[in-house]
Amino acid sequence: MPPQAEIERLILATWRVEQPRLMTSLSRMLRDVPVAEDFTQDALVAALQHWPSTGVPDNPGAWLMATAKRRAFDHLRQRRMIARKHGLIAGDMEREQQAMPDPDAALDDEIGDEMLRLVFTACHPLLSREARAALALRMICGLTTAEIARAFLLSDATVAQRIVRAKRTLSEAGLHYETPRGEQLSVRLASVCEVVYLVFNEGYVAAHGDDWHRPQLCNEALRMGRVLTALAPQQPETHGLLALMELNASRMAARVDARGAPVLLMDQNRALWDQLQISRGLRALARARALGGTGFYALQAAIVACHAQARGREDTDWRRIAALYDELARLVSSPVIELNRAVAIGMAEGAGAGLAIVERIAESGALNTYHLLSSVRGDFLFKLGRHCEARAAFEQAAGLAGNRREAEFLLRRAAEAAAAASP
Repeated sequence: MPPQAEIERLILATWRVEQPRLMTSLSRMLRDVPVAEDFTQDALVAALQHWPSTGVPDNPGAWLMATAKRRAFDHLRQRRMIARKHGLIAGDMEREQQAMPDPDAALDDEIGDEMLRLVFTACHPLLSREARAALALRMICGLTTAEIARAFLLSDATVAQRIVRAKRTLSEAGLHYETPRGEQLSVRLASVCEVVYLVFNEGYVAAHGDDWHRPQLCNEALRMGRVLTALAPQQPETHGLLALMELNASRMAARVDARGAPVLLMDQNRALWDQLQISRGLRALARARALGGTGFYALQAAIVACHAQARGREDTDWRRIAALYDELARLVSSPVIELNRAVAIGMAEGAGAGLAIVERIAESGALNTYHLLSSVRGDFLFKLGRHCEARAAFEQAAGLAGNRREAEFLLRRAAEAAAAASP
């Protein structure tokens, strides 16, 4: 039998994959998102208790699902006499133990996608915008508190408090698993787009762990994005979001080398870029533009399209990219957008111009714990021949990075700077 530490790693890896499926299944049966999460967590605790001694099941995902459903069913059976509806749901669950879920069950659902419907439920207007996204990312999409904190550039404690308060609000309000329709659907759309966007970003550059990216999360976000465009076909930002994800995802095969180490955009083998996915992304961007799309996602998609349409790194229109970042910065005040704009300015006008913007961001203190600020600063310093300062910046960035692959990459950059500084 494998050592306990190895089994625990396997359990957590399995949990990352299966947790969203458990949540959607239990939420559909229980009609209560916070209660569904309780039993989903119970299944994880049961695995941690039993698998080290009994061994890992042949089908660990099915084991987790059966355990969660069994505990939820017992809970409802105990409460059957309290409310007739609980008894009816329990009966439905008992029958589901004997058969696979009916694939036609969602045909009358305006959303038609269990995971996305659950995200809409978590994005209820009773919650603040920040709380909606944090709750959905934690409970439904399986991101850790640390990963969510990274996405919002907040502390773990702040995010944890938001999630606890959001769950309490939903429970106290008696809100159940539901499909919003009409105007209520429109009210929640922006929050749902934000959740899908953040899920994709976590898959594209993982905040923690040993892998540079998590393709499963990217694929899940893409699937939800495609459903969103069908759900809100006249909303330019749904098409802009889909375009942004498709165009970024087209580079997945080129973003890591054979050892799994990161490969920066300008060093990627463009022959590995997925041309079919680029075409899909460009079509979605064209649709967003036809609908008047000049919003957050459409502008970012237009930036990524500049890279996708360039024949080679030397053909990239950095002045166009910088101009698009100017538009984006006017639309959304964000130090991260300003940092990305600095990169574009540095490529268009020289490292000195980019570094000046980075130094202003650093002086503001807005991104003091954000590793990419030090990483970008190190890159500009290296290009300017200030190798000792570049080394210090890369080492600082490595210390702040939560992902092992990213930290190793930054330490290699620090070593290059040190070698260049040697007489």
